[in-house]
Amino acid sequence: MSAPAAVGGGAAGGRRAAGGRVDGLPVADGRRVRRAMAGLLSAEARAVTGMVGLAALAAAAGLAPPRLLGQIVDAVAAEGAAAVAGVDRLALGIVAATAAQILLTRWTLLVAHRFGERTAARVREQFLDRALGLTPATIERVPAGDLAARGTGDVGAVAATLRDAVPEVFVAATQAVFLLGAVLLVAPVLGAAGLLSLGAAAIAVRWYLRRARAAYLEEGAAGSALADELAATVAGARTVEALGLQGRRLAGGRVAVDRVRRARLRTLFLRSVLFPLVDVSYVLPVVAVLLLGGALHRHAELSLGAVTACALYLRQLAAPLDIILVWMERLQASGAAYARVEGLAAVPPAPAPGTAAPAGDRIEMTGVWYAYDGGPDVLRGVDLTVRPGERLAVVGVSGAGKSTLVRLLAGVDRPRAGTVTVGGVPVADLPPGLLRRQLVLVTQEHHVFRDSLRDNLRLAAPRATDTHLRAALATVGVNWLDELPAGLDTDLGRHPLDGARAQQVALARVVLANPHTVLLDEATALLDPRTARGAERALAAVLRERTVVVVAHRLQTARDADRVAVLDAGRVVELGSHDELVAAGGTYAALWRSWHGDGAR
Repeated sequence: MSAPAAVGGGAAGGRRAAGGRVDGLPVADGRRVRRAMAGLLSAEARAVTGMVGLAALAAAAGLAPPRLLGQIVDAVAAEGAAAVAGVDRLALGIVAATAAQILLTRWTLLVAHRFGERTAARVREQFLDRALGLTPATIERVPAGDLAARGTGDVGAVAATLRDAVPEVFVAATQAVFLLGAVLLVAPVLGAAGLLSLGAAAIAVRWYLRRARAAYLEEGAAGSALADELAATVAGARTVEALGLQGRRLAGGRVAVDRVRRARLRTLFLRSVLFPLVDVSYVLPVVAVLLLGGALHRHAELSLGAVTACALYLRQLAAPLDIILVWMERLQASGAAYARVEGLAAVPPAPAPGTAAPAGDRIEMTGVWYAYDGGPDVLRGVDLTVRPGERLAVVGVSGAGKSTLVRLLAGVDRPRAGTVTVGGVPVADLPPGLLRRQLVLVTQEHHVFRDSLRDNLRLAAPRATDTHLRAALATVGVNWLDELPAGLDTDLGRHPLDGARAQQVALARVVLANPHTVLLDEATALLDPRTARGAERALAAVLRERTVVVVAHRLQTARDADRVAVLDAGRVVELGSHDELVAAGGTYAALWRSWHGDGAR
């Protein structure tokens, strides 16, 4: 239980910024990504050093065969048949060097893959730690598909790249550097010609890199938007069907799919231009060396063996460059994915909890103003005191600010102005453990994990016995426990509960948590009236000595409360008992008459 809402149910629902814009998680810039990568490398400094050394040895061993072959050519050209003995020795040297290169390369890849696996695990753990460290308010403002896409597709892409692409690209890059260095050492003129011929490839790669990051970031964002659209449609399937919104949801889905299609076509276009250009550029250095080397050999300025060695070095260069090219697309995609994964580090951390303990259980809101993300104020100068042990109902029309008020009471959000305290201590400053002992928020949404019913209940009380669990279920009116195939051991992933039963599990967690104050935000909305009435009465009996604040969507709940706070346009416009407010003939009386019929008491 990492937040008050976790005991009873899920978040109170995603929030939208002013103008309906859904806030998303940030994306790390290039500097932050490079700094994060440096941190990953420094954490594996020993493995990185081993990779560098082994890759250098493998690359050095790979330089011997072309040079030895060039010596064979020179020996045969100079001595003819008399050079057979020397040729045999040089051939054995080629075999030995090739074998050494193969063994060293495999060893390098082994070390590199182990490095990749450990680093991928570190990335996953960092992401999980950061995701769990997000404040409830942040999580609720982020589209569910965005966080899910980063935690699955993006983290998976980064992990696969670290495991597969990085080792092979590292080895290939080392080989390419050694091969170019060898050409320059054997024949500087030919080496320079070969490097100049690679200019076409460099131009193509530069063109690609300048466009790839933005294209792959858009592809990732489009995937997140599609995931969020699908999640929202599935979650609201019953509402969509009841209100006949299939056409609207399908239209929104088509827009999201079209965005994904266009983003992927853009990255495909970039690859389609890059690959052919680079494939052609592989041949240019060899052609240049053969033409220039032939001319130099004809003028006796360069031996035939040197020309042969340089041509072979540049021909060998195609293999590591091809590996780099093949993985470049993956590296760009995973680089964009890592920017999204590392974006969680850019989320402002939650303020450090205070150390003061509440002096009592009195809850006070004083001069509270609150707005979502710079939008219009949802609460306006609210003053409200919740006395220990009382049952307070919060009522009002839709949009009056009821859910926002209980979120502030629960410490999920902080007021823009004013204070919300329990026992004189700001609620939002309480450490999570102390906060959960003081306040539990149960919303109209809920979550049941794909685990046993027993483990789902023990989220609220890890040491609870089966007797306690059964008693808590009975308290909230559960009469279906014996219908489950394995009772408390039933896997709720394989045998999912419907909405009403899942909400009863959420209410049973409240009973087990046994907090000082319970905040119910339409917590029985998914129960039928008879079951909801029974669950509310059971909770009232169990929590008779506790403080209860309930957002009442059924005014019968407000009638049973000690006091009723009436919200209108973000202000508390009436406060008193049910009978007092009905007699006053104000806003509450009008709500009561419209809900229960004229003349009702």
